[in-house]
Amino acid sequence: MSELTHFDADGRARMVDVSGKDETGRVAVARGTIAMKPETMERIREGAIKKGDVLAVADVGAVMAAKRTPDFIPMCHPIQLAGVGVDFEEKGIEDGSALLQVTVSAKCIGPTGVEMEALTAVSGALLTVYDMCKAIDRGMRILNIELVEKSGGRSGHWKREEEGGK
Repeated sequence: MSELTHFDADGRARMVDVSGKDETGRVAVARGTIAMKPETMERIREGAIKKGDVLAVADVGAVMAAKRTPDFIPMCHPIQLAGVGVDFEEKGIEDGSALLQVTVSAKCIGPTGVEMEALTAVSGALLTVYDMCKAIDRGMRILNIELVEKSGGRSGHWKREEEGGK
């Protein structure tokens, strides 16, 4: 896994040829967090954001982002997504900010993985939350977008080791 496959022998960027790879079931899970004023989180919870149901719209934003990933990640293959699941979880207050975590699971059957789709979906969901709430909280911060787990394909299963044994 030490070789970068998106470069040819001359160092030029290229799309990897996956035509010889087996089609297998593949899953990727990614997550990210948005920090906001506690009052903003309360308004989301109460459905009191003027633009509408923030989490419902962010869920749709995540799915749309996953579906459009190869449109703006240059070497990403267009894939047939089998499913995209989106979960939101309040993670309490830290340093005076309320934390909302988004976790996305993306699935496909194909010759290449869905990590980029999962990561892009998380980004889309978090950016949607920001867009819907920016009128009342421009200081929101998007944090720690990361791959949590992936399975399928030649490299098999990988899972992030949690810090502090969590």
